[in-house]
Formats: sequence, C-alpha cells, structure tokens
Amino acid sequence: MTAHSNQNQKPSLNIFQMVGAALLNLFEKTGAITRFIGLSLYHIVTPTYFPSQLWRQLKDIGYYSLPVVGMTALFTGMVLALQSYTGFTRFNAEGAVASVVVLSVTRELAPVLAGLMVAGRVGASIAAEIGTMRVTEQIDALTTLSVNPYKYLIAPRVLAGAITLPILVLIGDIIGVYGGYIVSVYKLGFNPNNYISQTWDILESMDVISGLVKAGAFGFIVSIMGCYHGYNSGRGAQGVGNATTNAVVSASILILIFNYLLTQVFFS
Repeated sequence: MTAHSNQNQKPSLNIFQMVGAALLNLFEKTGAITRFIGLSLYHIVTPTYFPSQLWRQLKDIGYYSLPVVGMTALFTGMVLALQSYTGFTRFNAEGAVASVVVLSVTRELAPVLAGLMVAGRVGASIAAEIGTMRVTEQIDALTTLSVNPYKYLIAPRVLAGAITLPILVLIGDIIGVYGGYIVSVYKLGFNPNNYISQTWDILESMDVISGLVKAGAFGFIVSIMGCYHGYNSGRGAQGVGNATTNAVVSASILILIFNYLLTQVFFS
C-alpha cells in the first residue's frame, strides 16, 4: 500500500520540481540580464570612451541597415494603401486611406518593422561577433590588456543602436507614406493635392514622436540582447550559433511586448 501511494505521488512531485526549476531559471536569467543592462548603462555614461568604436557601430547599425529598412517601409506603405482602399470601398470611405496610411506607418508599422528587421540583421551580427570573440578568448585578452570589455565592446553598440534606430524610423516614415502616395495616386486614381492635404491634416506631432520613442527603445533592446547573448556565448561553433538565435528571438519578442506597453503609455 505504501509503495503504491509513493508511486502515485512521484508524478506530482516531478511536476512541482519542473515548475520550480523553470521559475528559478527564469529569475536567474532575469537577474543576469538586469545586471548586464545596469553595467552597460554605467559604462556608457562614465569615462573612458572609444569614439572610433562608436563611429564604426553607427555605420554598421545605422547606415548599412538603411536599404533593408527603406525597402520594408516602401512596400509596407504600398500594401497598406491597397488593402485599406479594398476594405473601405465596402463602406464608401475611400477618402480615409491617406489617414490610415500615415497614422499606421508613423505610430506602429515603421518602428515595429524597422526594429524587427534590424534585430534580424544587427542583433545576429552583434551576437555572432562578440560570441566569436568570447570563444577565441579575445575578450579575455582585452581584460589582460586592462581594456574594459563593457566600455570597448558593449557601450558603443548599445549607444549606437539607441541613436540610429530613431533616425532609420524617421526615414522609414517618409518612405512608407510616399509608398502609400504612389499607390493611391498612380494606381487608385486619388487626387495628389487632396491626398497630401489629408495626410497633413490628420498627422500630429505626437504620432511621429511616439514612433521615435519606440524606435529608441527598440534599438536599445536589439543591441543589448545581441551583446548579452554574445558576451555569454557557449564554447564552440554551436555556442555561437545558439547565442545568435537567442539574440534574434529574444529581441523580437521584447520588441512586440514593449510596443504594446509604450502604445498603452502614449495612447491610453
């Protein structure tokens, strides 16, 4: 009887052990990421600085990401105009296409899509680069040479990400709205002057500002996740590969979560 009751209790104990282990692992990861973010922010605002590294990251993260962000924004604006027109014709509300395009692009689509595209391109690159340096012991060599890895590797990338993504999103706003203008005027037959006037009438400064604030937060998320997973990469090629994958996935999920939270703050 006792042996039978022990067997019945084992599955429930295993479930509690699994849940407890998962919670402990979650708290451990959260604490490690929070500590990493705190150290990164501290080394961003305190000397010494490496301007050459910052300039390099501004080019790598910002300038070289411009084509993919621009193409994404252009076709997003074009598709949005086409789909909006198709839906609004059912309610005889075709005139609202310009309003939908400009508000959707500036508030949501430009920052979110730019953040996701940069996460795929830059987050993976940062994680792979720093992860390779960890595997080949270059980070240990920096410490041996009395160069703080946080100041030389982490701070320039995080700062560059937070600076460049709002600029990319601002350019993406313009390109996305222009994409909607192209489809509306040259395919759907809208009057160019009326379309532009409707766009300016509906657009407010807070629509653009909210998107730029989101972009700054997303740029910080992408760069800090890439740096964290690369800095804590496992050994070997598999460790670097896992770090790259985790950087992109975690950054993408956090972008979607913080997009909702920031939208709640701005437009609740």
